[in-house]
Amino acid sequence: MNRQRLDKWLWHARVVRTRTDSAKLVEKGHVRINGSREKSPGHTVKIDNVLTIALDNRVRVLKVAGFAERRGDASSAAGLYSDLQPRSG
Repeated sequence: MNRQRLDKWLWHARVVRTRTDSAKLVEKGHVRINGSREKSPGHTVKIDNVLTIALDNRVRVLKVAGFAERRGDASSAAGLYSDLQPRSG
């Protein structure tokens, strides 16, 4: 697998709790792929795409590193991306 639907990838990567929430997030224009706003949940993402996601009053910048056939636990989800924005604490 070398590409996946945006809404499905966001759900598998555990960015959101449900696939419906994922689709709504994209449709509202809160996701950018390589700097371009995407409003179609069915748009495909590929390895090395950079996603900028506005969620819960913060912005996450994730680089796509892989895909999954099924939604797994948090540790397997973390392997699907590289977080390009270090967490401040």
